[in-house]
Amino acid sequence: MRVVISGGTGFLGAPLVSLLSRDGHDVVVLTRGSHAADRSTASLATWTPNGGTGSWASAIDGAGAVVNLAGESIAAKRWSAAQKQKILDSRLLATRSLATAIREAASPPPVFISGSAVGYYGPLGDRPVAEDAPAGSDFLAGVCAQWEREAARAGDRTRLVCVRTGLVLEKDGGALPQMLPPFKFGAGGPVGSGRQYWPWIHRDDWLGLVRWAIATPAVTGPMNATAPNPVTSTEFARALGRALHRPSFMPAPAFALRLMLGEMADGLLLSGQRAVPAKATQSGFTFKYTHLDEALRAIFSKQA
Repeated sequence: MRVVISGGTGFLGAPLVSLLSRDGHDVVVLTRGSHAADRSTASLATWTPNGGTGSWASAIDGAGAVVNLAGESIAAKRWSAAQKQKILDSRLLATRSLATAIREAASPPPVFISGSAVGYYGPLGDRPVAEDAPAGSDFLAGVCAQWEREAARAGDRTRLVCVRTGLVLEKDGGALPQMLPPFKFGAGGPVGSGRQYWPWIHRDDWLGLVRWAIATPAVTGPMNATAPNPVTSTEFARALGRALHRPSFMPAPAFALRLMLGEMADGLLLSGQRAVPAKATQSGFTFKYTHLDEALRAIFSKQA
């Protein structure tokens, strides 16, 4: 079947394009530039994600699935007012364009997989958080809630799955490479109090979840894309230290992180959610990596 993907050239999108292409699907990547994707694994359609549609929308009509991963990286720059607006607008406008194209299609796709994040729940303590928990009230929660509302505009014409992604682990991108330098110099350790939960997932399992959600009609609505066993910042540091055979007892003080990163420090590092994949596990998805030690061991053994 034809699968249309926005954001198909990034840390998550590019391997998803490769995976679905290997599965035999005809993958179309929506891109702002004709050179931005690997033509050997996908067709390209140039789009302008401005909230409207264009000639690219013909790829949506009759497609078997649409996957929406477009959006400015939340960790690309310090959160100035302008950057926060860019983070929000890049998600809302791209999602609005796709939802409009789905609504206007003569033959809408049976499923729309749209991005979101566990930041939807806001900063929480140590109680497990499943998909039925309400939205939080901080910046990231507001972004996620509005992002999902835009996707819901297509919900009467397709099956909608909003993938609330946690901390995705792989060696070639995301947050993990940025965590490594202190550990390599023997100065790694927990962040802030170390008690905040970091819901993580190996990228292979994230890819598997999206592929499974596309193929599983019973899955609908929000879905936490996190491993079954979230860990605290202290537990994460210890596991990373074990994987690297390096010390993991030097904490990164909260005040120093706030000086360096501003509001982003609290949004991404100093708070968290004990998000669990209730919908995926109850619906029969099998995780390859359920514990952090085995996920990190797999990542760094591949690197070796």
